[in-house]
Amino acid sequence: MLRKLFPTSRAGRALTVGAAFLSAGAALVPAGTAAASTATQSRHQVDYVALGDSYASAPVVPTQVDATCLRSSQNYPSLVAQSRSATLTDVSCSGATTDDMTTSQIDGVAPQLDALNRGTDLVTVTIGGNDIGFSTVLGMCAQLTSGDPTGTPCQTHFAGAGTDQVTGAIAQTGPKVAQVLRGIHKRAPHARVVVVGYPDLFPDDGVGCTSKTVPLAMGDFAWLRDKEKALNAMLAREARHGGAQYVNTYAPTVGHDLCKPTGARWIETFAPETPAAPVHPNATGESVMATAVGSALGRHGWHH
Repeated sequence: MLRKLFPTSRAGRALTVGAAFLSAGAALVPAGTAAASTATQSRHQVDYVALGDSYASAPVVPTQVDATCLRSSQNYPSLVAQSRSATLTDVSCSGATTDDMTTSQIDGVAPQLDALNRGTDLVTVTIGGNDIGFSTVLGMCAQLTSGDPTGTPCQTHFAGAGTDQVTGAIAQTGPKVAQVLRGIHKRAPHARVVVVGYPDLFPDDGVGCTSKTVPLAMGDFAWLRDKEKALNAMLAREARHGGAQYVNTYAPTVGHDLCKPTGARWIETFAPETPAAPVHPNATGESVMATAVGSALGRHGWHH
């Protein structure tokens, strides 16, 4: 039932929302003497593998370096790797689900966990949003808005029968995330594993901004905010239980959601003015996510 309610596709999931609307820090080597630092770097450069969906790959954000997965050279994994002088293998891919960690998402694209090995030092992963079909939910919300722009048509559609189906989808995704983390640890047993949460998409105070470019009913903003918070809470819980670290990118992006004006907005609207996928981070948003990851890793002694 949930699969029918929340269908998924391949790389195009990152752009589903827009289509529905239109149709409806420091080096990783510890500080020391210059000679010691150089020797340490020569012995081992940090091997970093980035996994995940479009919030990691950053579709449309300049410069796109992989047309199949819609991956940007300025996504948060690239920025973290640059700031840490790490060797990056980035296999994040727009539209990815937890299934795509172990199966091929697109012809010619290997399962993401295949990028891991016993020499991997650091793994980041952002996953789960496509498993719950959040883009499809937003597309339905946009279609329903015109019938009740001041009400809660989307909440009524998905939760009006007494069971919140998005909450149910989040609960069903938890074990899938746990399985992903087990797979990461098995393939990269020495790696530090970091689950990176989703940034603040909607106004944290629940006050909406219904408009042509944000076609969501005023009453649905608070519900959508709560669903995203529930998704992040699940990810944090699974990280804690699965031997991983959770990075909160929601808190540092509060006040820069899709309702904010250009310049202050780090999450784009359904019709982006700055290069980014609809309802996804722009370049500034990805940079802030990278800063949050970098802060969580710490300046020294990051590995364990």
